[in-house]
Amino acid sequence: MKKSLLLLSLGIISALQLASAGDITGTITLKGTAPAEREITPIKDDANCSAMYPGALPTTHFYVTDASGDLADVIVYLKGVPSASTGASADPVVMDQKGCLYTPTILAVQTGQKIIVKNSDPCVHNVHTLPAVNPEVNQVQMPGGADLTFTFDKPEPFLKFQCDVHKWMFAWVSVFDHPYFAVSGKDGKFTIKNVPPGKYTLEAAHRKLGTQDADIEVKADGASQNFTFEVK
Repeated sequence: MKKSLLLLSLGIISALQLASAGDITGTITLKGTAPAEREITPIKDDANCSAMYPGALPTTHFYVTDASGDLADVIVYLKGVPSASTGASADPVVMDQKGCLYTPTILAVQTGQKIIVKNSDPCVHNVHTLPAVNPEVNQVQMPGGADLTFTFDKPEPFLKFQCDVHKWMFAWVSVFDHPYFAVSGKDGKFTIKNVPPGKYTLEAAHRKLGTQDADIEVKADGASQNFTFEVK
């Protein structure tokens, strides 16, 4: 009976926390002029890839901003929170190889969450992970071949994916052991959903511009926090 009452109490507490959980929202902006993106000229030396670009070559996308200076591809997450991964039951995240580029190039997942890698190109790729703490994986993927599935068991920021066949192809995946993170969109906005009430440290990380922290308090109506990265 005592055990049943304890489980009931824990269930009620969890339900109350979920009911009062709030969203963290904000906008990331870039101050200053970002370095010019560069044409990916090695594509010209590969017959299969260059055939997909009869006109202008694609460029790097290290600093993705809109006309207002809002910055995309910033990973925003709660820092130092207890492990609470729901990755095993979370929807898979998809990364495609299209036009001899990875799309998207910046992703975030939980530990145990599936990353589905597709090959939409008419040429062979290989998907090679270069982690710092997770096991390294290197798999060939033929054109029209079956999707590849990756999962990672340990948290790791900006885990690198690359194609050894096409040396300019890179993507970076940040892995968390909790669900409280987001990636800023093309308008610089982000939303971290269903955060239990409490005081937290919120961190924003850009692969080229570094990290910033802010102390926030999440209440039933959520919280708001903006970040500005500066190019000097």
